Amino acid sequence: MREWAEYAVAWTAVKALGLLPRPAARFVGARIAAFAYLLRPPLRRTALFNLQLAFPNSSEAERRRIVRGMVRQIGWLAGEFSQFPRYTRENIEQVVMLDGQENFDAGQRRGKGVLFLTGHFSAWELMSFSHALYGYPLHFLVRPQANGRVDALINEYRCLSGNLPIDKNRSARAILKVLGEGGTVGILADINTILQEGVFVNFFGIPACTTSGLARIALRTDTAVVPVFLIWDEDLRKYRLRFEAAVELTRTGDEEADVLENTARFTRILEDQIRKHPDQWLWVHKRWKTRPPGEKPIYPS
Repeated sequence: MREWAEYAVAWTAVKALGLLPRPAARFVGARIAAFAYLLRPPLRRTALFNLQLAFPNSSEAERRRIVRGMVRQIGWLAGEFSQFPRYTRENIEQVVMLDGQENFDAGQRRGKGVLFLTGHFSAWELMSFSHALYGYPLHFLVRPQANGRVDALINEYRCLSGNLPIDKNRSARAILKVLGEGGTVGILADINTILQEGVFVNFFGIPACTTSGLARIALRTDTAVVPVFLIWDEDLRKYRLRFEAAVELTRTGDEEADVLENTARFTRILEDQIRKHPDQWLWVHKRWKTRPPGEKPIYPS
C-alpha cells in the first residue's frame, strides 16, 4: 500500500507540473522545494554543516544565501523534469545551449568511447537529456529507487530523448560494452562512496571517500574522460551545457597510485566548478560521511 501511495504522489507531482507552461512549472517547483526543505530539518542541518566545512571563512548570511539558491535550483530541476515530454530537437536550444562541444567531439574521435565526469549541478537530469536531443544519446549510471514503480516512472522520463540506464549495482560489464562500441557513459562522481568502492582524496581540503571506478575504467580502456557541467546562466536565462577538454591521465605503471592520483584530479575539477557556482551544487548530501577506518564521524548525527 505504501509503495502505491509513493507512486501516486510522484506521478501526480510530475504530471501536474507537466501540465503547466515551463515558467510556471519552474516557479511552482521552486515553491514546493522551499516548502519541502523547511519540513526537513536534517537536510537544513546537513547543508549548513557542509558549507561550514567547505567555506569556513564565509559568513552565516552568505551560507544561507547559497542554500536558498540551491533550493531554487532543485525546484527548477523538478519543473524542467516535468517538461521532458515537450522538449524536442527543435526547441531544446531555447532551454540549453552547448558550450565547448568541440571537446566532446575530440573525445569521440579517439574511438574508445567517452566517459562524462560530472556531478549534481543545477538541473542535472537535464544535462544528459538535452545532449541526447542534440543528437548524442548516452548511457547513465543509476542506483535503482527502492520503490519500483517510482523508479520506472523516473526512468521513463529520463529515456524519452534516447538515453539508456545502467544499473549501478551491475555496471562494470555494461560500461565496458558501451565504451567498446564507442558509446558514452555519464558518471556522477561527486557523491559519498562506501569504503569498498572508493578511495580517499581531498575535497575542499577534507578527505572524502570517492568512487575509484571512473579512474580504473579510464586507465584500463584509454577512454576519454570529458568533464561536463550543466550550469544556469542568469544573463542568458538558459542553461549552459559546458564541455571541458578531456583530462590527461597520470600513468606511472603503479595502478593503485594512478587510480588515487587521477581520482584526486577528477575531484579537483568538480571542486573548482562548485567554487565557481556554489549555489548550484547539492549541499544536502553528506559528502564526507564515510571515514577512514578508526576515524570518528564528521557529522554530528
